[in-house]
Amino acid sequence: MTDIPLKCTCGEVKGIARNISPHTARRVICYCQDCQDFARKLDRADDILNAFGGTDIIQITPSQVEITLGKDRLRYLKLSEKGIYRWYTDCCKTPAGNMIGPKFPFLGVVHNFIAQNDAPNDIRGKILGPVRYSIMEKDIIKPLVTPPPEMPRAEHSADKFPLGLMIKIFTRLFLDTLSGKNKPNPYFKPDGTPISE
Repeated sequence: MTDIPLKCTCGEVKGIARNISPHTARRVICYCQDCQDFARKLDRADDILNAFGGTDIIQITPSQVEITLGKDRLRYLKLSEKGIYRWYTDCCKTPAGNMIGPKFPFLGVVHNFIAQNDAPNDIRGKILGPVRYSIMEKDIIKPLVTPPPEMPRAEHSADKFPLGLMIKIFTRLFLDTLSGKNKPNPYFKPDGTPISE
């Protein structure tokens, strides 16, 4: 297992994701409209989204992440009342993690928050292996360049959110909740309220 440094684009927020391996993390590319909207709200679509509108994410638990610098720069937004918490840095609008809520041991770290993002295939490929899932492909954006680039490969692809992945996530949520991997949580206070507004 490997520890991965985390850093926003300008370097004011730093952290570490601990014990990362293909067994403790799942690499996913999500093409959903909400991920695309989040990138646009941050005015970072050009470097968050791939040519087809996908976001490269590693799925881990909150207990694996520690924010070591600039925690006061973290902010969140929800795209709908029941939407997930989408954390970002207010200094440079780097996405810093997607979460269902404080009770759930689930955190999606967007590739831009990984410190070695300038060598993305290197770190994500060697440590996490290939993309396991490409989801919500019904929302893919047709690339404007000619010829279009090659679509990123994944072990499993789906137009929506595949049932098999849902079962894996909910099973892992249940087991990780039992083992307390939702705490400590760098994005929420012990009482379950967000660390910032």
